[in-house]
Amino acid sequence: MIWPAFVATWRAMLTDKGALTLLFIGGIIYSFFYPLPYSTEIVQRVPVAVVDQDRSAMSRQLTRFAMAHPSLHVVAVTPDLPVAQDLLWRDQVMGVLIIPDGLQTDVLAGRAAHAQVAGNGLYLMLNKVALNGLAEVVGTVSAGIELKRLGAGTPSAVQANQQRSPIAFDAVPLFNVKEGYGAYVVPGVATLIVQQTLLIGMTMLFGTWYQRKAFPVAGKRTAGGYAGMLLAFACVAFLNCCYFFGFVFWFQDYPRGGNFGGMLLLLVLFSLAEAAFGMLLGMLFRTRERGTQLMIATSMPVLFLAGLTWPVSSMPVVLQWLRWLLPSTAGIQGFVALNQMGASLYEIRHEVAGLLALLLACVALGWWRWRTMEEVAVDLNKA
Repeated sequence: MIWPAFVATWRAMLTDKGALTLLFIGGIIYSFFYPLPYSTEIVQRVPVAVVDQDRSAMSRQLTRFAMAHPSLHVVAVTPDLPVAQDLLWRDQVMGVLIIPDGLQTDVLAGRAAHAQVAGNGLYLMLNKVALNGLAEVVGTVSAGIELKRLGAGTPSAVQANQQRSPIAFDAVPLFNVKEGYGAYVVPGVATLIVQQTLLIGMTMLFGTWYQRKAFPVAGKRTAGGYAGMLLAFACVAFLNCCYFFGFVFWFQDYPRGGNFGGMLLLLVLFSLAEAAFGMLLGMLFRTRERGTQLMIATSMPVLFLAGLTWPVSSMPVVLQWLRWLLPSTAGIQGFVALNQMGASLYEIRHEVAGLLALLLACVALGWWRWRTMEEVAVDLNKA
């Protein structure tokens, strides 16, 4: 009974153009469209301006360092602050380095000298890069001055450098090696794309079957019929996840393959839980469009509930518990940990337990609802 139901479900998916587009083609389109805005990963060559009111050798050195910084692009050097402010207000620059008059005099006299940086807070990422880049420029020049002072009282430049930095610090990103936004958000959103396209396609199919009063396995209320449909939909989720994790991450050059064996095991569990959840949800709708409307409207809240773009600790306690009713919550956290960070199955035991509990609950409720729904369909056919 499992195999005929499995084949009948696949035949129904492949002959429904709308469901076919969502279940298979939609993921392919999203895989190229969604990562496109993050393809550059790291913001570079942010336009900035330098206000040089000191007009000294040191101010010119600061300007040259700003021009050489890989994240900055100096588009204007002016002694007039209103000119730089006007460029900032017209969004022609994202940051300004202000070198006050008397900077070099203060440095040579041993007094505290100050340079100011300003940014455009309307563009968060550009503002961050501009401010950090300008701060690095000032810090580099300041470190060079300090080394010269230490070098005057020490036998060698090496000793002066060691005195200034007795503890070496080297920052190395472990997982998001490019420190880009795409490598951070796309691997998690890929799981949500698989879930939402599958749920929309499944609710569309169930709504169509109910409207036509004919199901692929109508009249066969056996456990084998339910299992066959479950395995058919789980195969769709499995194939879409394999496409994203196996091809898309490689093609987009995102971190991948941390724990391949663990990922496959979680993938099987996630696909089954996703299919059981989708069948239970699909059997609650009697029209083709209702499920699509619900899934589209809830996509963003589901992403926030997963804890990827919003910290879980900032959520109300009720939402912290209710979010586990969605397969994407455990799926996103588990796949990111296994595929990007190389975690072990023990380290994601809570996600595994959550998916397993959700699978058992959805299968129990879905089987009960499936039998009830089949009886309704048979009665309608007889009428």
